[in-house]
Amino acid sequence: MEHIDSYAVFGHPIEHSKSPLIHKLFAIQTEQQIEYTSQNVPADQFIKTVSSFFEQGGKGLNCTLPLKELAWEYAECKTERAEISKAVNTLAMQSDGTVLGDNTDGHGLIKDLITNNSINLSNIKILVLGAGGASRGIIGPLLEKNPERIVIANRTINKAKNLAEEFNKKGEIYGCGFESLKNQQFDLIINATSASLSSQLPPLPSDLLIKEGNCYDLAYGNEPTTFVRWGIKINASKSMDGLGMLVEQAAEAFFIWRGINPETKPVIDFINSQRVN
Repeated sequence: MEHIDSYAVFGHPIEHSKSPLIHKLFAIQTEQQIEYTSQNVPADQFIKTVSSFFEQGGKGLNCTLPLKELAWEYAECKTERAEISKAVNTLAMQSDGTVLGDNTDGHGLIKDLITNNSINLSNIKILVLGAGGASRGIIGPLLEKNPERIVIANRTINKAKNLAEEFNKKGEIYGCGFESLKNQQFDLIINATSASLSSQLPPLPSDLLIKEGNCYDLAYGNEPTTFVRWGIKINASKSMDGLGMLVEQAAEAFFIWRGINPETKPVIDFINSQRVN
């Protein structure tokens, strides 16, 4: 009987996750024998649960809200993009018994924006909502595409300013509170808060987006998120959720674990066909 390697996604909440379906489709497509499950893991149980997973022979984990910064601390060695972001969404057991931490979020976002949605990122003004682990994973890759500037807006102003300061050597980037967004306009607004999961929105001016600008929510659901609906309401050229990013970052994690690049478009198309229009 062929051995089946074990993988999982940890998060809190996790019920909405499509990662098990995505990796099942990748495994079928690439003929890999794997098992991929989801587990609800609150932050205070993360260290115990992840240690047990690897002790029992687990090969790799994805970590989502609110565990990405804890996963960064847990990883014994880290990739450069994980070190820069100080957040990890992918853990991989190495042949020497150490656990590698990587962050594939930025890779997934960039690929979904540029390759899947034909959105140019150079010389544009980008607003990132939120200053947590999700933001950490995407800011470095966004700056590498040479936008005119990035603004991070957060309820706790100092958190936004401190995060911007960490990245200011890589490009023009600022941190502020939501009230400072008045009289500013952006080409691309990215929601990196968890607000959409609870059907809430940060306080945003209705004229925040330039004409033909785009909105992108890192969160996703079976129906359009609150932020995606807001983007449609303010006449965004495109108002997208994070399903494409999820599939693209999952493909990068799959490559880290299995050494194979799965095709993402068939998986994105299949999951979109299952969603409420």
